[in-house]
Amino acid sequence: MTINQDIARNVELLGKRSGGLKPRVGIVLGSGLGPLADDVTDATVVPYEDLDGFPTPGVGGHVGRLLLGKVSDTPVAMLHGRAHYYETGRANTMKTPVRTLAALGCETLILTNAAGSLREDVGPGSVMAISDHINLTGVSPLFGESGDGKFVNMVDAYDPALRARLHATADSIGLTLHEGVYAWFCGPHFETPAEIHAVRVLGADAVGMSTAPECILARHAGMKVAAMSIVTNLAAGMGDTGLSHDQTLSVAAVAAGDVRKLLLAFLKDWPA
Repeated sequence: MTINQDIARNVELLGKRSGGLKPRVGIVLGSGLGPLADDVTDATVVPYEDLDGFPTPGVGGHVGRLLLGKVSDTPVAMLHGRAHYYETGRANTMKTPVRTLAALGCETLILTNAAGSLREDVGPGSVMAISDHINLTGVSPLFGESGDGKFVNMVDAYDPALRARLHATADSIGLTLHEGVYAWFCGPHFETPAEIHAVRVLGADAVGMSTAPECILARHAGMKVAAMSIVTNLAAGMGDTGLSHDQTLSVAAVAAGDVRKLLLAFLKDWPA
């Protein structure tokens, strides 16, 4: 991973404002998960507009600020809001934020999102650990990268050891944590019933419009990745309720409590 001038300036600014805090874990909050930002103690809050190369999120539920502090005594850097491929037409719209987290010292990136379920047994309000993804957009956030480092190995991109720890943590707090494959569609329109049928045949368990490019960028930067989806709806053609972003936000806000408990426990006694 190349540390360009934007990232170097960001690291310097964040170091000065936070008193030199060295985060070990990066976290990206998805739609409706903003309340998790309240769990960052002694937080230094920096708006994205103060940081070079950071996008301006344009979707409800994505505030656009970086928090440096601690969650369960683990130093973290939290991105409260993301920009999406469909907002810019660029798959690498989160490149600078992800690489800034890596340059700050984050060894692990935890990704969260709101997603539609392709499984009747994983209904709205459920939480699903992502085991792998299917990229249906045909694009990569690494388009145009120089050097052979762009050929990133994506086997076990969603780290099996972290995923096992997530499941053990969920069991310890009595939370049902499902697991499945996430399919990345470009959005912003929702998928058609025919597309959902096709992607079920391909082996997907959930669909959404984010996360996969951030996982690719994180792996390119040498970070381990864990990811979770909050299921906000059954996918197109599987339920009687019309799909909308308002529905996504309202269901995600209700289920955010479970993810909040899971993350607090997951980050406690973080391995040295």
